[in-house]
Amino acid sequence: MRRRDFLKVAAATTLVEPTGIARAFFHDEHAHAAHTTYASPRQAMQSEPEKIAFVTATYEATGRKEPDFLAIVDVDPKSPTYSQVIDRIVMPFAGDELHHFGWNACSSCHGDPKHHRQYLVIPGLRSTRIHIVDVADPRRPKLHKVIAPEEIIGKTGLTAPHTVHCLPTGEIMVSMLGDKNGNAPGGFLLLNDKFDVTGRWETPGSGMRFNYDFWYQPRHNVMVSSEWGAPNTIKDGFKVPDVAEGRYGRKLNFWDWNDRRIVESIDLGEAGLIPLEVRFHHDPASTHGFVGAALSSSIWHWHQDGKKWKADKVIQVEPVPQKGWPFPVPGLITDLVLSLDDRWLYFSDWLHGDLRRYDVSDPAHPKLAAQVWLGGVLGKKETVKGRPLNGGPQMLQISLDGKRLYVTNSLYSTWDNQFYPDLAKAGSTLLQLDCAADGGLTINPNFCVDFGKESTGPVRAHEIRFPGGDCTSDIWV
Repeated sequence: MRRRDFLKVAAATTLVEPTGIARAFFHDEHAHAAHTTYASPRQAMQSEPEKIAFVTATYEATGRKEPDFLAIVDVDPKSPTYSQVIDRIVMPFAGDELHHFGWNACSSCHGDPKHHRQYLVIPGLRSTRIHIVDVADPRRPKLHKVIAPEEIIGKTGLTAPHTVHCLPTGEIMVSMLGDKNGNAPGGFLLLNDKFDVTGRWETPGSGMRFNYDFWYQPRHNVMVSSEWGAPNTIKDGFKVPDVAEGRYGRKLNFWDWNDRRIVESIDLGEAGLIPLEVRFHHDPASTHGFVGAALSSSIWHWHQDGKKWKADKVIQVEPVPQKGWPFPVPGLITDLVLSLDDRWLYFSDWLHGDLRRYDVSDPAHPKLAAQVWLGGVLGKKETVKGRPLNGGPQMLQISLDGKRLYVTNSLYSTWDNQFYPDLAKAGSTLLQLDCAADGGLTINPNFCVDFGKESTGPVRAHEIRFPGGDCTSDIWV
């Protein structure tokens, strides 16, 4: 579909719901669950509530040499298996550290009859192995293909796959944190729609120092990427001297989407150390977005000012002195999510243990709406369905209608063992919070998936996705 044709469709479906055959397809459970893309964020918000959640689970650094798995969780409150893992897709090898994952196609492919949402692309952050899982039936997924690390390294010279985004072309792009030896800067891997490795996306000599997350907006000919650290730096845990020695990132990189090169880098300085998750507005006409700087515990707002990009700190979480710590405890903002209407920003302070909701109707001036405590090191303990909350709130995912927020508590295996060693013994939790229209945020007392009760032993749970798409993977062009 040509761009102008797509925009006509998008404009029409922004104002009306599907009718006739389109409505029948839109409301068919299997079609909705496994194949739906949306012409606009508004249409996505009007879709049926999620009934299934996919969650990555890893045994890395738990002392158990079990393969990781993809958990299929029942999130339908009307179901007899509500708040339970109903199936698992076990990976063929141990040692992957399943972490972030994404789709073969999302709403950037809307209107393309050749590419629809059917396959999850699930990388192993430590193994550089990529798994393709067919979720045509979301309750009974099947392993479709495994891309070996030897193929990836041989064709690209890259390791440590992280963020997965589908492209409007039907290709899939994956951010890679390291080179073949585990050093920075990494790059971007491309897969075709048959899941073959076709090479690297970026042009040689791009100017990257580190890599992590990314988000693209073709309408503005831009991609933004963030920086963590090299695999060799992060793999054995966090070390304070590495910060002073410049082994962690502090920049936002803005790329020319067509030319595949960095055109502007913004150094966030000491106030923006380790910028992680990047979230563009879902409205493709907007140039606004947010990034969370983990170590500096700050939220930055970016936007285009004329032909230049600008980033400003708009939220600061102050460190808190704590007995037994050699320095005040930082919040450590590790994930954030933006609702589809671009009004509400949620982020997690993994070390402090709180989860916050901000009204970002004016993105340059966020207003705190709610704060909930879900563990952490500051002593504010909670229990849900009889399970004490260990660790701190970490990965977030919000329902398409913006009414339910899901949260897990594992960050990265070796970092978990440093700051929350009990996670390896007790396993993770998946929680759900209710998001009120007025800005309220409350824990759902009836929902808690205890990953400490797995038959193969307690496991760490990380990222969350829904069969019908979600707010951190769907992009509109």
